[in-house]
Amino acid sequence: MSLRGFYLLPHPPIVIPEVGKVEVEKIKETSKSLHDIGAEIARMTPNTIILVTPHGTMFEDAVALAYEDEIYGDLKRFGVSDVTMQLPINMPLTSRIAELADENGISVVKASNSLLKKYDSALFLDHGAMVPLYFINKYYDSYKLVHITYASFSDMDLYNLGIMINKAVQELSEDAIIIASGDLSHRLKEDGPYGFNKFGEKFDTEFIQNLQKGYVEGVLNIDEEIVGNAGECGRRSVVILLGTLEGKEFNGELLSYEDTFGVGYGVMKFNIISESSLKLNILEGKPRATFEERIKSNDPYVMLARESINAYLKRGVELSELPDYVTEEMRNTSRGVFVSMKKNGNLRGCIGTIFPLTNSIAEEIVRNAIAAGFQDPRFYEVDEEELEDIVFSVDVLTEPETARFEDLDPKEYGVIVRSNGRTGLLLPDLEGVNTVEEQLNIALDKAGIGRDEEYTIQKFRVIRHREI
Repeated sequence: MSLRGFYLLPHPPIVIPEVGKVEVEKIKETSKSLHDIGAEIARMTPNTIILVTPHGTMFEDAVALAYEDEIYGDLKRFGVSDVTMQLPINMPLTSRIAELADENGISVVKASNSLLKKYDSALFLDHGAMVPLYFINKYYDSYKLVHITYASFSDMDLYNLGIMINKAVQELSEDAIIIASGDLSHRLKEDGPYGFNKFGEKFDTEFIQNLQKGYVEGVLNIDEEIVGNAGECGRRSVVILLGTLEGKEFNGELLSYEDTFGVGYGVMKFNIISESSLKLNILEGKPRATFEERIKSNDPYVMLARESINAYLKRGVELSELPDYVTEEMRNTSRGVFVSMKKNGNLRGCIGTIFPLTNSIAEEIVRNAIAAGFQDPRFYEVDEEELEDIVFSVDVLTEPETARFEDLDPKEYGVIVRSNGRTGLLLPDLEGVNTVEEQLNIALDKAGIGRDEEYTIQKFRVIRHREI
């Protein structure tokens, strides 16, 4: 047998009546859709539910598969102690998924309690799993679970994991469905818990439309800036689900979408239309083509950042000469520079200087690119194999100028605060920093300056150069 049901389900605890109480009425369409899905799955009576969640025990370098006979969860952290679940794990299917993934170069870990104890953790059923399963259990509970927590891998690794999941189901003749648990953008409203970002609605619209059309390439090619600023947690779950649909023509049927609380809750089921040609070869070619287009279209600032990393990887030293494409302004002007790298939408390294430590912007880029790639203490060193997945950006700071409180705008200006030899800086247009007060308070905290101390303020702009 093969997978018989494919679903995208949100996981807001507030939709559970015991948690949300009267608030459930505000997202009643989401509640109704989840009940409808629960009833539909009950009619299918699957032996196994495979669920991919963003909120289980997560490893940076491996997908985690729950690996105990049973898994327990409750909603105590949401103020409700009497909503609990204890579900059996389908161990043979979990093991086969892990084996196939490993054979295909996808890093997975069997997350048992004995393993997690080494990390002062234990296996648990997270709310990303419990919320969708709550509504299924209202109608049907005679199933075993495969519980998967994704990692921040490339889309192709996640997509290939989906292929391996489907292959394992077929090999073991399992009767199963798959659920991609995830909320969409968390930044849809100013008064929402995560604030507002202009890319939130754009992400949700593009993501849903591409899924409705069954356009896998469209889902995978949503601009990284949009994805990175949307604050979503469901895209990677869905990419794994899409891998299980490899070789199928399908569409997405949107049952409901609500953003009442500033977070996008989409309920969707996927309908197989027919067999189709395999997409994998096409998809695997896309990242390389996109990378080559990005390299060709870069401006000299990000070109120099990338070339600095490349040269250091190959020779272990800085560039001995600046390339011909470096402009006169870059050679003759001295400014503070921040070099940032993102991989799969996540920060991979960032080092900068408020004031220049070299003689030119170009030299500052070279210095800070190497520092971001090899000296940022938050990350391991960059290696050559991952360079194609990394997107570079270079922020050049304008000359700081003295400012007053009323001169500031956190979206337009960065700030520098100083007091008795202590200095704090905050770049402009940062997620979650919406007011001058917030901006100044963060900068003061970074400098260790008390709110009641006297301090000076400078403002500056950032000229951003980013790989397309």
